[in-house]
Amino acid sequence: MTLLTDERWHELLERRVADPGAVERAYRDRRRRAALLSPGGTLFLVAADHPARGSLGVGGDPLAMVDRRDLLERLLVALENPAVDGLLGTPDVIEELLLLGALHDKVVIGSMNRGGLAGADWEIDDRFTAYTARALAESRLDGGKMLLRLVNSDPGTVPTLEACANAVSELAANGLMAMVEPLPYDREGGKLVLRKDTASLARAATVASGLGVTSAHTWLKLPAPEDAAVLDSTTLPVVVLGGVPSADPAADLASWGRTLRHDAVRGLVVGRALLYPPDGDVGAAVAAAAKVLEAAK
Repeated sequence: MTLLTDERWHELLERRVADPGAVERAYRDRRRRAALLSPGGTLFLVAADHPARGSLGVGGDPLAMVDRRDLLERLLVALENPAVDGLLGTPDVIEELLLLGALHDKVVIGSMNRGGLAGADWEIDDRFTAYTARALAESRLDGGKMLLRLVNSDPGTVPTLEACANAVSELAANGLMAMVEPLPYDREGGKLVLRKDTASLARAATVASGLGVTSAHTWLKLPAPEDAAVLDSTTLPVVVLGGVPSADPAADLASWGRTLRHDAVRGLVVGRALLYPPDGDVGAAVAAAAKVLEAAK
C-alpha cells in the first residue's frame, strides 16, 4: 500500500508554493507527546538528516536518498509503526512530514549542524546550518541533535567542539534534550575512518559528556561498541546509532541488541539501515528493530 499517494504528494507540492505559512501553522498545531520515553522507558527514533550534509548513498547506490518522494514514503511507513517514538531530521524533512500530518504525538528532534558536507575538505569544521536552540524551542520540538567528529590532526575539530558546547548550554536553558553524537575519526589516505576501539570511543563519550554549562539535558548517541567499558564511561542516557548499514542486517540487529541491554542505554536512533534495507521492506526492518529493543528492555 502506498501511503504517499499521488493526491497527497501533489497537495504537498502545491502547499509549498501557495501557502508557505502552512509550515508555521503545522509546527504550532502539532500534538506533542507528554514524555520523551515510551511507557516501557525506551526511545526509538528514525533518522533522516543525512541528505542535508550531502550524504546520499546507501550500499552501492550513491544516490539512494535523492528521491524525496521515495524517502518520505519510507519515513511514513516507519512512523506508522506504533513502536517508533519519533523522528530525527532537518527542517526540510520535518516540515514535509508536518505538512503530511505524520508527526502528531511523536518525539521530534531537530538536527542542528550539517555544514560538514560529506567528502568536503572542511568536513570536520561542522558548522551549525540548520536548527538553532531558539528555533527548536519556538517550533515546539523536543530537542536538538549535533554531530561531533573528533579528529586529533584536524583543527576543524576545535570550532565544532565550541559550537556544540554552546548548543548544549542553549538547549538546556530551554529545557530541551541535547543529543550529542561524538565520533572519533582518523584520516587514512585522505579519507576519514571511524575509530571503533574502546579507548577512542570512551574518550569521545567523556568529551561529549562535559560539554556546556550543564549536562542535565544531555544524551549521547553512540555506535554499538564491542566493549561495555565505553558505556560504563557515562551516567548520561545513551541511544544507539544505526550507522552505515552493513550487508548483513541480522548482524546489525544482534549488535544493537547486545548494546541495548546495558543500563545506560535507552533506545535506538537508526536511519538508512531501516529506511533502505537490502530487501526493500521498510516495515519489516522497523518491526525487527522494535522487537530487538523490546526484548532487551
